[in-house]
Amino acid sequence: MPGMRFLHTADWQLGMTRHFLDADAQARFTGARLAAVRSIGQLAAAEGCAIVVVCGDVFETNHVERPVVVRALDAMAAQPDVTFHLLPGNHDPLDPASVYRSPTFIDHQPANVVVLDSHEPVPVGDGEQIVAAPWLTKRPIHDLVGAAISDLPSDGTVRVVVGHGIVDALSPDPLDPSLIHRSVLEAAIEDGRVAYVALGDRHSTTDVGATGRIWYSGAPEPTDYVEDDPGNVLVVTIDASGVDVTPRRVGTWRFVRHDAELTGAEDVEALAAWLAALEDKERSIVKLALVGTLSLRDKAALDAVLAHHDDLLAALETWERRSDLVVLPDDDDVASLEVAGYAAEAAADLRAVANGDGDDALVARDALALLYRLVGSSR
Repeated sequence: MPGMRFLHTADWQLGMTRHFLDADAQARFTGARLAAVRSIGQLAAAEGCAIVVVCGDVFETNHVERPVVVRALDAMAAQPDVTFHLLPGNHDPLDPASVYRSPTFIDHQPANVVVLDSHEPVPVGDGEQIVAAPWLTKRPIHDLVGAAISDLPSDGTVRVVVGHGIVDALSPDPLDPSLIHRSVLEAAIEDGRVAYVALGDRHSTTDVGATGRIWYSGAPEPTDYVEDDPGNVLVVTIDASGVDVTPRRVGTWRFVRHDAELTGAEDVEALAAWLAALEDKERSIVKLALVGTLSLRDKAALDAVLAHHDDLLAALETWERRSDLVVLPDDDDVASLEVAGYAAEAAADLRAVANGDGDDALVARDALALLYRLVGSSR
């Protein structure tokens, strides 16, 4: 039986932007995605993989800026002994506006970059083929992968199917016409028409079903908090003994969610310690769910902690939907203001309202917090 050894990756989404990243962090985020392409080429060469299959969404859209395309092609050209097979996906379909048909792509496409633009099997070795299911539109009306393999013979050829989309067993929408049918893939594996199915679209590394031959590689760099296991590529070996799939870590960024219950100074200090212990802060995007009740004094301390780490992290967000942090001034807060006259009377009135309920209480708490910060900054 002929054998193959190749690298399976997907969802590079080059040119992706994130609204919560400032200009400096966005530049690092963009640079990391391009650096991942170089790392993938280097890893393929080191692992003896002459082929890299990129299973869709190479680019974030068909309208990415010219430098993104040129730099990506240059990164792939840096490994001339490795051939990159690029599959158009739902983000970059092979429609009339396709990035793959743009003058920028065509003029700078190196010899080792192949666009998988049809179902026609692509020979990649003696008795070895790639069979692709490219997206020609953003809204296909049938199972593209199933259609690509429907007429394949069982003739001993080692075939790697390259597809993009959601397998029906993983989809929350059973009526989606573009779903990939797992039973069709497993039948093709069972009768020998297909040796391995390389998929993209799911950003977490996932083994689908029980065959060990249907995989999502996941995105090489994470893109969101909901991803379970991003940052990997897969080294796949197919030989007479079967199929071996080995994840390799290439990602350098991470998205982190953290719940914190805050009831006093000790909890604020614990959150500060957790944030301080994070590694690679410049490549970490953190979302906090904050619940509890704090005094003005402790809320001011919390604000200082968050401001400090906002400067260090790529991004620091508050998870509004899961946050419920109440600021209630106590006697020490009001006494520490050290204001007199009308200001003291106003502070006392605000505290009385703040200890109530409703919108007025929220406004009063915000006003007291502002007064506390203003007085504190003037000392």
